[in-house]
Amino acid sequence: MKLRTATVLRALVLLALGASNVSHADWAASPSARVVRAAPVNLQVQAQNPPSFTWAMHSTKPASYVVELTRSGAAPETFTVDRNWMLPSAVLPAGTYSWRVRPGNSTDWSSPRSFVIDATSKTFVVPDNATLRARIVAKPHPRGLAPSVIPRAQWTAAMVAERGTGLTDLTGGTYRRMTSVPVYTDANWPLDTTGVITAAVNTQIQNMRWAIMDLTRQMEATSMLWRITKDKNLLNEAIKRGNQLAALSPTGPTGYKAADQECRSITLALAKAVDFLGPDLDATTRAAWLKVIEARAEQIYAAFQTPDGGMDQFPFDSHGQAAQGYLALVSVLTLGDIPAADKWFNFAFRNYVHSIYPWSGSEGGFANGTSYGQHAALTSLALWQPIAAATGVNIFEKPWAEGFMKSFMHFQPPGSVTHTFGDEHEQAPMPTELKGFASRFATPEAAWYTKNLLGNEDPLTLLQAPFPLPVASVTTSKVPSNGALYPSIGWAAMHSDLGDRARTSIYFKSSPYGSYNHSHADQNSLLVSSGGRPLLIETGWYDWYGSPLWNDWYRQTKAHNAITYDGGKGQTVLGNYDVQLTRNGSISSFATTAGMDYVEGDATPAYDSALTRAKRQIWYMRTQDMAIVRDTLASATARSFEWNLHSPVVMSIANNVATITNVDRSLCVRPVTSDMTLEKRAGAPSKPGTIEDHAAFVKPAATSAEFLVVLDVGCKNPKITLTPTATGRTLTVGAASITLPK
Repeated sequence: MKLRTATVLRALVLLALGASNVSHADWAASPSARVVRAAPVNLQVQAQNPPSFTWAMHSTKPASYVVELTRSGAAPETFTVDRNWMLPSAVLPAGTYSWRVRPGNSTDWSSPRSFVIDATSKTFVVPDNATLRARIVAKPHPRGLAPSVIPRAQWTAAMVAERGTGLTDLTGGTYRRMTSVPVYTDANWPLDTTGVITAAVNTQIQNMRWAIMDLTRQMEATSMLWRITKDKNLLNEAIKRGNQLAALSPTGPTGYKAADQECRSITLALAKAVDFLGPDLDATTRAAWLKVIEARAEQIYAAFQTPDGGMDQFPFDSHGQAAQGYLALVSVLTLGDIPAADKWFNFAFRNYVHSIYPWSGSEGGFANGTSYGQHAALTSLALWQPIAAATGVNIFEKPWAEGFMKSFMHFQPPGSVTHTFGDEHEQAPMPTELKGFASRFATPEAAWYTKNLLGNEDPLTLLQAPFPLPVASVTTSKVPSNGALYPSIGWAAMHSDLGDRARTSIYFKSSPYGSYNHSHADQNSLLVSSGGRPLLIETGWYDWYGSPLWNDWYRQTKAHNAITYDGGKGQTVLGNYDVQLTRNGSISSFATTAGMDYVEGDATPAYDSALTRAKRQIWYMRTQDMAIVRDTLASATARSFEWNLHSPVVMSIANNVATITNVDRSLCVRPVTSDMTLEKRAGAPSKPGTIEDHAAFVKPAATSAEFLVVLDVGCKNPKITLTPTATGRTLTVGAASITLPK
């Protein structure tokens, strides 16, 4: 998907659990869901010290802002910045703080906001630009490789044990690719990719993407391996591939306007090669490559220079965020070699480190789904390691990064066979990519995760990693909690035993991000798997972004285990770039104990006034391995409500019960009351080679409805009774009872 900073509307709802505590009359808190939210707020304890400060641009678009920061009991301090964000370059003493901001040319102060720094706030300091630039240019090339990237002849026995196989595999792979990767030119991609995306155009985009990935990987691998092996064949191959990339026109099919991902990849690959090869690259070739780097990087930089404030004001741009990271690293690697790198660095570096990805709060997660989260993790490996080597700023130590990593443990635990929520949910995870990312964290949870993910990390990133790997310093491992809430993205995970591959896992989503970007219209939806076998699934498949299948089925509520009405009508989705992010969900309650987890979500806004109530509650009885799901629904007009369920095998329906048996695991979906009828439904054609079956419990038309459904993992067929009481009802399922209101 493409989201251009200058050309595409960017949007995001003000996250429900982090919204401002002041009225919209305060200029720093825009009423528009498209605009960056003011933060920090609401006396929230900050995960990072110093925290980042953000606010909406003032209507006068001043050249500077003055931030006043006051610690309780101390005198105010002021800071002047030239953008609508601030990241202090020194730690803040523990305490309660108030802050406000005004344009540099007026006394129009924003309302004050408050936050707390305490012992749990992790120190993460990013020096000012001048300090960083001086540090970077003082390092000779290659400055983007860790000190542990040394010639093979100097490796210790421990290095050989950790990296010897990776070196052999990567070297062998690059030699094979010397003949298998063809020469590509602009003529390989003649179709106009700036118009409507068709199947033919999509095929060309994918072909070009894979071609550039082949070329850039080969160039980076051979450039790095030259430093380790001093094999002249690898140096010659690096120069050959670099010349091929440099020959592609910056204004042709791989230019930033036509193909932003390919342009940024070419720019970074050339910058890494110039850095990694260092003095071993001849002056003529070096000058030619630097010229191409400058031409392409200028395109990326120019895309951010918009009068509306760009991503400072509208940060929810997935391609733009990644491009900013690429520009930051390119500037780091070329400072002192390209004069324009100074302005690229001043613009991009600290802003990238301050914001990274806007798709979650500091507790982690990735609202676009775990597949796109995994893409982000792999991009982070490619960017953060050379950034740390060249600047000393280790983004893996940023609290957000640790939360991001931990969220994969809950939503992509070892043994997962598909992704969770969002585009590409049907695809198989790449545990080796997650293993590589998690191994850069020195935490007991990371130690558990990397130990239990099968396979080996890509040697291209492993051989550039610091030695020893940070995770190797951890002496004990720890399994994360079985139940977890990630409030900023509206996701909850409930596992029978996260440390056991035979676990049952239930995932629930009611997200303030709505169906924006790569997210779907699946608020209040759930997924169930057991023993690595999917049971209740999301359906459809990702042929391409914006395809008829993507629009008409894949993203729609009816393709998920969620509520629809009147024959499959669901939550509102407005085309490829849905900026109506008030059409969202939220998790209003969550609790986890040893025996039971509980979550409640409200998806009413997602139905865009068609429903006046759409709430779902789930009780997961961990000790009995079953769940109770209650939906309460209402509408101003009578509607027939539907409780959709989807499976990866053909369901058996008998006595109003759906039985799903996937090899050696089963799930029986049982209604508690008899006022609903279970019907098979038709769906879009499934991906070739796969099975998808669809059904729905249907209620007669009414202005309100309640669904009570038991998810019986293992089809144990417990006794179910619903007993009225003076204040409500008691639902008993086997040995478990819960109290329900009338």
